[in-house]
Amino acid sequence: MKELQSKLRLQRDELITWLNNHTYPLWSRQGVDAGNGGFVELLDQQGAGIAKPRRARVQPRQIYSFAMAKQFGWNGDINGIVRRGVDYFIKHYRREDGLYRTLCDVEGCVLDERAFLYDQSFALLSLAHASSVLDARAELEPQAVALRAAMEQQLRTREKGFISSDFHSETRESNPHMHLLEACLAWSKVGRDPGWATTVDELADLAMAKFIQPNGALKEFFSDDWQPAPGIPGRIVEPGHQFEWAWLLLQCNRKDPQRRRDAALKLISIGEQYGVVNGIAINALLDDFSIHDANARCWPQTERIKAAVLAAQVTGDDQYWVMASNAIDGLIRYLNTPIKGLWLDVITPEGKLIDAPSPASSFYHLIAAIAQLDEGVKTL
Repeated sequence: MKELQSKLRLQRDELITWLNNHTYPLWSRQGVDAGNGGFVELLDQQGAGIAKPRRARVQPRQIYSFAMAKQFGWNGDINGIVRRGVDYFIKHYRREDGLYRTLCDVEGCVLDERAFLYDQSFALLSLAHASSVLDARAELEPQAVALRAAMEQQLRTREKGFISSDFHSETRESNPHMHLLEACLAWSKVGRDPGWATTVDELADLAMAKFIQPNGALKEFFSDDWQPAPGIPGRIVEPGHQFEWAWLLLQCNRKDPQRRRDAALKLISIGEQYGVVNGIAINALLDDFSIHDANARCWPQTERIKAAVLAAQVTGDDQYWVMASNAIDGLIRYLNTPIKGLWLDVITPEGKLIDAPSPASSFYHLIAAIAQLDEGVKTL
């Protein structure tokens, strides 16, 4: 175990050095719009920003990513980037009804008024982390509570949970609920409103009752009565979400902690057994655990790290530290770019990295994984 501990510390140090020396400096220069404080969607492999419409989900993800920089020791303009990012996002994306629209152009002009549950969840997450780094809970928690109330009014289903968007009331998905759980967990740590903890328990219960199937598969798409959607969509199982839901359920300790822990460890077991091929987590299985999409995006590797590290901390079982170290080895393949601080997004079934721009949306995943790794390694 001592050899493994040493390796994990070296892996942690390598990733934090990559963040502080290369990634944060590059993305703060090229990934932040100096004119309005918004965030770009992509950097090309030369490190230049690519102008394209900006999704609501990317703006709060980048707010989160820069808000986390203090704990890694980066000495850039963290507060300024986060403050300007929050102001830009609220100014251009918040609708009059309190929900956030999904798409604006580079200048902040509205391109798509629709409101998705997924985007609201990330808005809540960013406000939680911005409130901490800016010492602005008194300002930002009321805005977060108001957003939660707007979601309750406009996106709540007749039963448990929420519809996926304000324009298609028949759609149900587990993924945006997962990020809503993540956001409410974050607020339950820094906020004062009791509704955060209540929502955490409701979402964890919904996952246990509807999303996780008897065989341990976590499904993605559902009909309006919370039954798996017809056809292939209702059979899709994403290894990355097996890991990500496990990581979240391991944090939901207020109610039925043992039952939630057991479910989380089963999610991890399935993801690891069926969803990791040639050392990397692939995109998708079907509910019989056969491979549906053998490509492997970057983000499932980060979720594998988070789940493994937290499971190791919670259980004390060294097998999860082994899993974590293997997952880090897999992730580092995506970070081996000519210009440090970028990443590639897809490895093919043949093991080839696809040369393409770095999506800003992956920064959030990378930051969360490195943060969980850093926290876990400090306990070794």
